[in-house]
Order: sequence, then structure tokens, then C-alpha cells
Amino acid sequence: MEKYFKEHEQHFKNIATHQTPHTLFIGCSDSRVVPNLITNTKPGEMFVVRNIANIIPKYRVSDEFLATTSAIEYALYVLGIKDIIICGHSNCGGCAALYYEDFKFEKTPNVKVWLESIKHLKAQADAIDELNTPAKKLWLIERLNIINSVSNLLTYPGIKEGVKLGKIRIYGWHYIIETGSLFSYDMITKEFELLNEESDYEKVYNEIFAN
Repeated sequence: MEKYFKEHEQHFKNIATHQTPHTLFIGCSDSRVVPNLITNTKPGEMFVVRNIANIIPKYRVSDEFLATTSAIEYALYVLGIKDIIICGHSNCGGCAALYYEDFKFEKTPNVKVWLESIKHLKAQADAIDELNTPAKKLWLIERLNIINSVSNLLTYPGIKEGVKLGKIRIYGWHYIIETGSLFSYDMITKEFELLNEESDYEKVYNEIFAN
């Protein structure tokens, strides 16, 4: 109230009665991932959905309580947002939990069920002989998880067609906490490309993939 609010008082008055966010940001609940900090945006600019491991389930209509699906529905079909960021990150605890033994989920049975939807990504990583350390496997799983969420987002009504027509834009980001680096997934080349080339990501990358 004494500092930030007073500095941006007029902005808050402008957005007090309505919201017109230009971007849907779907990220992990991890406390180290701060959407507005990563994107340098102000309140009112992004509609944010966060959950464990930034997972987007395939679209379905159900009598269950579907928090993530409902929030994405609202962003797309009520707010009419056309730009969507799916942001995964380094050292993701949700992705790492795919290797947990069952006893570690004794107090978090719902988390175990939630992660079942990306369990197949562990099998993909384990099948690659070159990934011979946990850090290498986790790095790949984090990226496969982003790609999987992009694919699942395309099952939402009208999204695939919107992307084909260029009316909807989807960005898959891999955020490296240690360096602030951002890699963006190119759906054509199927590669992650570094966005902020000045960042010192090579140090972290080389530590993970050192022979």
C-alpha cells in the first residue's frame, strides 16, 4: 500500500471493475516460478493458471471438479485470450516425483493420481541410454512435459483450428531458475530455442550434461 500500490494507483483504478488480459499463462505452482516476474507484466495483463508440474489435461466435460480445465475454458471462451504460454521449469519437483516410490505419496494420494497423466514421459526418458543420470532424465522430462501440455491444449474446442489459421498462438517455455534463461519450443522444428541469448545457461547445462 505504501509503495507499489501508490506508484501504480491509476493503473489499479483502471482495472478495478473488469479484466482484459492479453495472455493466458499456465505454469507450475512452484514458489520459485513467478509469472509476472518472468514476463515483466503488470496486474491485469495475464490470466494465470498454476498447478503441480504445469500439466494441461486433455479436454473433457465431466461432473468432477476440473480446476485447470475450467480455468482454461474461461480464459479461452469467455475472455477470448489468443496468446497462451505453457511454462515449465528446471528442477521441477512434480516431474522428479515420477521416480518416487509409493510410500512417498502416503500423505499426498491426490498428487500421485495427478501425476499419472504424465507417467509415460518417465518411460520415454528411461528408454534413452544416453540419459545416464537423474539430472539428464529430469531435464528431458521437463521438456517432454511442456510438449505434452501443448499437445493436450490442442484438444480444446477450436484451438487446433485457431492455431492453423494463426488466430491463436501457443508458446511452450522451459524456464531455467538458476540463470533466468528461457527456452521456447518451436512446433515446426520440434526444438527448444534460447530466447534470451545473453543469459548464462551454458554453465548449468554443462553441469548437467558433463561427461
